[in-house]
Amino acid sequence: MAEILEAVMLMCFGFSWPISVIRNIRARTAKSMSLGFILLIIVGYIAGIGAKIYTHNYGYVLIVYFLNLMAVSANLAVYFINRMHDRRREMQRQPEVCYEQ
Repeated sequence: MAEILEAVMLMCFGFSWPISVIRNIRARTAKSMSLGFILLIIVGYIAGIGAKIYTHNYGYVLIVYFLNLMAVSANLAVYFINRMHDRRREMQRQPEVCYEQ
């Protein structure tokens, strides 16, 4: 029963990550994203995977951990892509400075 409850918890989190990825792709900005938060979640999933491997509990819950880790990792990739978009927009806004005399 504990594994079923753990799997339900992971699936609830897991459904939210693709929604977040899609929302962040559409936003094309990293301003509403937190790199620290994304990394913290990734570390948490890696710890969960490590716990399952350490206890030799290779059930279906481990698969859910990996799926969630992939979704959060996709969010990490989108963060860096969106940061690149932000930098390009910022460079386009700044006027060129001419130092010729």
